[in-house]
Amino acid sequence: MEKQATKIGLTTFIGMTMALCATVRSIPSVAATGWTQITYMIFAVVFFALPVALISGELGTMMQEEGGPQLWVKTGLGEKWGFTTAWLLWVQMFPGMVMVASTIGPLWGNTIGNVSLGNNHWFILANILIFYWIITFLNLKFDMAKVGGNIGVWLGVYIPIVIMLIMGIAAMIKTGINPAGYLGTFSWHKLLPSLANIQTLQYFAAISFIYTGIEISSVFIPRLHNAAKTYTRGIFIALIGLVLMNILNGILVANVVPNGKIELSNITQPIVLWSKILGWPSIIANIFSFMVVIGVLIQLSAWVTGPSKTMTQVAREGQLPASFGYHKVNKYDVSKNVVLTQSIMISLFALLYGVMKNVNGVFLTLTNATTVIYALVYILIALSIIRLRKIQPDASRPYRLGQHGNFIAYMWAYLLIFGIAVIIVATLIASDLVQAIFVVLITVALFIAPLIIYSHKNDSWLEQVQKDLKETK
Repeated sequence: MEKQATKIGLTTFIGMTMALCATVRSIPSVAATGWTQITYMIFAVVFFALPVALISGELGTMMQEEGGPQLWVKTGLGEKWGFTTAWLLWVQMFPGMVMVASTIGPLWGNTIGNVSLGNNHWFILANILIFYWIITFLNLKFDMAKVGGNIGVWLGVYIPIVIMLIMGIAAMIKTGINPAGYLGTFSWHKLLPSLANIQTLQYFAAISFIYTGIEISSVFIPRLHNAAKTYTRGIFIALIGLVLMNILNGILVANVVPNGKIELSNITQPIVLWSKILGWPSIIANIFSFMVVIGVLIQLSAWVTGPSKTMTQVAREGQLPASFGYHKVNKYDVSKNVVLTQSIMISLFALLYGVMKNVNGVFLTLTNATTVIYALVYILIALSIIRLRKIQPDASRPYRLGQHGNFIAYMWAYLLIFGIAVIIVATLIASDLVQAIFVVLITVALFIAPLIIYSHKNDSWLEQVQKDLKETK
């Protein structure tokens, strides 16, 4: 007899949901907005994270087979858009993994006590290329999914967050509000973007990016006690917790870093400053950096093969040319061709650190491009729930938005589309022209690519894939 999965209570679900979005990488971007971060964070939750989580709750329980967003969009909008969704969830890794890996250089610099080296754009580029390719080859030669487990999350997220909170609070108690920091003295008008702080809008997408991936929380619904109530309540509480955690850390960092001096990819910067204020030994920053870099490397390793499996699946459905070889896997169920393709693309994106000397500018460009690409997936998901309510009104929906009618579902869908539009437009308007052009070009190119591929789709792709799979059995 098959053992039933253990039921999940409210507290456990809140913790699991927060773990999906907990990160230290975005804290410098949050801090760079000063007091305005409070408004940006609330907007990102109400018009972005909350609608995504609630819509995913309905779609995830309506279609409990494997596939997630790709399946939801395919069912609601058709195969072409389902394929596009799978593609976008894969290619967002190209700028996204470079953004994550770009923290390795500054972390190594702080580990060895050479901060200026860590912030050199060539050193950052070298670290991205060397370590990502090492991780790639390890994932092709060994079953790296079994290595590290939750260690990466603990070293890269949980422990650093606690250390930052302890040091930040202790330093603020000692010094009070620093008038020369990003916070400065408080006034109500600083909560809203204005001509005086219009540049903070360029971090809007980065703040929203904190919540990407929250749709995965929907997979826990079948295991929840009293799912209809627990899921909604748990999502609200988890988001409040994430807001408080990010704002508190953001304010503490904004208070200690001198205005105009923040290093977006250097999470150790505030640790160094707090150590000086508190008179604590500088080795704390060295240990902190080493711990986080190990955590980042383990997390990068986990992401190398994860999204690649989706591309293998769509390739086996005949939606990609068989010549790509994405349907073929090794003994670890990993497609060598998919992983090598993404590693080559990530390397090309990393070259931005060679072309542009402004490390903050490159980091922000990559973060914003990743967020915009991911946001396109959320728009497709929002359109899917609207269409599914029309074409499948009587389908079973174990978790339903609104007991009767479609108003609640449509409201959350339109709120999400509105929120994404505001975030994208505000980000592009406030960004440096070169950065904005890069973000638009990257997004357009990666969005058009699957549509071009799909327009050339023919039966021979699937026939060749099936032939290859039979021969390898």
